[in-house]
Amino acid sequence: MNDLILTKEKIDEFKNYLKLEEKSENTIEKYIRDIKAFRQYIGTQIVTKELAIAYKENLLSTGYAIRSVNSMIASLNSFFAFRGCGYLKIKTIKEQRQIFCSEEKELTKEEYTRLLNAAENKQNKRLNLILQTICGTGIRVSELKFITVEAVKKGEVFVFCKGKRRSVFIVKALQKKLLKYAAKQNIESGCIFITRTGKPVSRSNVWRDMKKLCKDANVNPDKVFPHNLRHLFARVFYGIDKDIAKLADILGHSSINTTRIYIISTGTEHRQRMENMKLVV
Repeated sequence: MNDLILTKEKIDEFKNYLKLEEKSENTIEKYIRDIKAFRQYIGTQIVTKELAIAYKENLLSTGYAIRSVNSMIASLNSFFAFRGCGYLKIKTIKEQRQIFCSEEKELTKEEYTRLLNAAENKQNKRLNLILQTICGTGIRVSELKFITVEAVKKGEVFVFCKGKRRSVFIVKALQKKLLKYAAKQNIESGCIFITRTGKPVSRSNVWRDMKKLCKDANVNPDKVFPHNLRHLFARVFYGIDKDIAKLADILGHSSINTTRIYIISTGTEHRQRMENMKLVV
C-alpha cells in the first residue's frame, strides 16, 4: 500500500485527469472542492481509512444532509481510485427513499409567479426570462448557454451535458418572448442570456440575482435557487403526463431514480392522500 498525503500537486493531477475524462466544468469544480475540504480537515497527515471515516462522521455531526455527505464521499472515493489507493474507499450512508419532500424547500407555482412579478417590477427583463426559460424547459442553469437566437428560431435546442446530447423544445409563448428580448438587446446570433461583456451568464450570476427577489416576492430564500425551477418543471410535467421515463429523458437523467427525487409530493399532499383513504372508522 502506498502512503498518500494530500498535496496541491496531487489534487491538480486529479483535476487534469477529470478533464481528460471529459467531466463537465461543474462536476470538476465540485470534486476538487470536496477534495480540498477533506485536505483542510486532515492537514498534512498521511491519509488513512480511519481518518476518512472520521471525516464522514464529522460531516454528519455538523449537520450535512445524508445526500450531501454521500456526494462528498463519492468525490473522495474517485480520488482514492485515481491514486491507486482503493483500500481507502469508504462506504456511503444508506438512506430509505424519501416519500415526500419538505414544503420549506420546494418552490410552488404561486411563489414562482411572485418571483417573475418581482423581477418584472425591478425591470430586470433578463432575469425574468431566465426564470421562465429554466422553468419552462426543465434545463439546468448551466445549460442556458445553449439558448441561442438560432435555436430559439427553430423552437428546438440541442443541449450537450455530461457527455450526452438531448433535444429540448421551446414552447411558442417562450419562443416569442425570447426573440423579442434578443431583438431589443440587439442580439442577432449566439447566446441570448449574456453579461455586459458578452459572456454567457454564470450560475453565480443567476443565483445572486434570484436571491435579490425574495423579499419583494415574499418567498423564503431557502427555496429560491435555479435548480428548484427545474424541480417545479418536473412536478408540473409529471402531474400532467405521469410518464417518468419520458420525464427522465427530458431532464437528461441517466437513471429514473434521480428523476423520482424531483417529483415526490410535499408532506401536506401526502397527508391529504392518507386522509382521503378513510381507512380509520
